[in-house]
Amino acid sequence: MNTTFYEVILDNLFDGVYYLDTNRIITYWNKSAERISGYSREEVIGRKCTDNILRHMTDNGTELCLGGCPAVQTLQDGKMREEDVFLYHKEGYRVPVSVRVSPIRDASGTIIGAVEIFSINEKRIAILKEVEFLKTAMLIDTLTGIGNRKHAEMILNTKLAALKTSGTPFGVLFLDIDHFKRVNDTYGHNAGDRMLRMVAQTIANTIRSMDVVCRWGGEEFIVIIPEVNLQIMGKIAERIRFLVSERWITEGENQVKVTVSIGGVLAEASDASDTIVQKADAQMYLSKAAGRNCVTIAGSGV
Repeated sequence: MNTTFYEVILDNLFDGVYYLDTNRIITYWNKSAERISGYSREEVIGRKCTDNILRHMTDNGTELCLGGCPAVQTLQDGKMREEDVFLYHKEGYRVPVSVRVSPIRDASGTIIGAVEIFSINEKRIAILKEVEFLKTAMLIDTLTGIGNRKHAEMILNTKLAALKTSGTPFGVLFLDIDHFKRVNDTYGHNAGDRMLRMVAQTIANTIRSMDVVCRWGGEEFIVIIPEVNLQIMGKIAERIRFLVSERWITEGENQVKVTVSIGGVLAEASDASDTIVQKADAQMYLSKAAGRNCVTIAGSGV
């Protein structure tokens, strides 16, 4: 089979595929790469990936060509990589993509290039659209990027209506950062803000896709967990507690760590949104009384 045969196969893949040599010069660019990026192969082949073409970047706009480029790292160490990044479309807008990079070696095992496969990250697009909607509706906490109290109250009312009409169960976790005032007093409010963002994103990355986390106020957070029982809710809460305790922010030469106290309850049909939060809050204070950095779920023995 000749090279043309394999090019036909690659051109019919839904994912974008390109190849670059050790000098970072692009020598292959398939049709899906054209579709996703807006650049034709004639505009790309023979140019370096640093020539303002793909411009992979992180969420905050940091261009990976300036450091941390997955393709360059693979050319250097020969390791496969998979990352979620953004690329700039030819028309000037950002496209969220999932990127997978593999090294290409010759018969002697020497790295001679790398192949990158990239596809539009549909899940990320959906999340970005939801975030944009929440911003428009003023339902986003601007400091942490998660939902705010208004958003939490809306979700609680929706879930309570579903519980009362169809019996769909849900639970609520109430979290408070332990000794948060000490962080602010010792390292300043900027460090405190970074700590709030770290905790918020740790929770958001830990819960299931159907769960919702919001900042209730100050250093307090609420997690609304649909289709749950006491055992599952306890496992989710314990996972959050553990992962927060393993994270930190850096302040100078110091690693600043915190823990969270968590309380949880299953909703009842007789609950209102404020009463269920009060119940979860009461369980959280039992965790505080037990020494902090622990979980108390009403009725579970945890």
